[in-house]
Amino acid sequence: MTVHRHSEHPLVIVLSGPSGVGKDATIARIKEIGVNFHYVVTATTREKRQGEVDGVDYYFLEQKDFTKKIEQDDFLEYAEVYGNFYGVPKQQVRDALKRGQDVIIKVDVQGAATLKKKIPDAVFIFLLPPSLEDLLERLKARNADSEAAVGTRICKAEEEFKCMPLFDYCVEKYRVKPRAVSI
Repeated sequence: MTVHRHSEHPLVIVLSGPSGVGKDATIARIKEIGVNFHYVVTATTREKRQGEVDGVDYYFLEQKDFTKKIEQDDFLEYAEVYGNFYGVPKQQVRDALKRGQDVIIKVDVQGAATLKKKIPDAVFIFLLPPSLEDLLERLKARNADSEAAVGTRICKAEEEFKCMPLFDYCVEKYRVKPRAVSI
């Protein structure tokens, strides 16, 4: 079943959370069930991991090409994360919204904070693991980083959890936890 929702006022969803929490897996599942969003393909300077496809998973760019895109103001937001640059191409978002198509943007917590200022009406979703131990096991299982890098990602995750109030929803293992509201 494919779900279509085109609107005069399309929705922008910003999906974030710590490294290894399952942002890509969540997007893959949303695609699998047929939700017709525009999934923004971000640009990065990091090396391609096994099985990743340029233009599908990311746009893999050399540092000089990424820098040129920054100079041309091609990114809605960009940041350096773990020694690599990541950026959200503006034109993809503009084109989808112009078509009336909803958009999902996957970014780290730092990127979400920037987008909150630029697109305050977007829906911000934070994915969190059941525990830090679970996140540690996920990071180790993907065999993409050294032990030291995994340790750095876990430390950063602890800091990122402090940013959860920035988000409208926090999702853990398919359970939705609305943001606490004080009156």
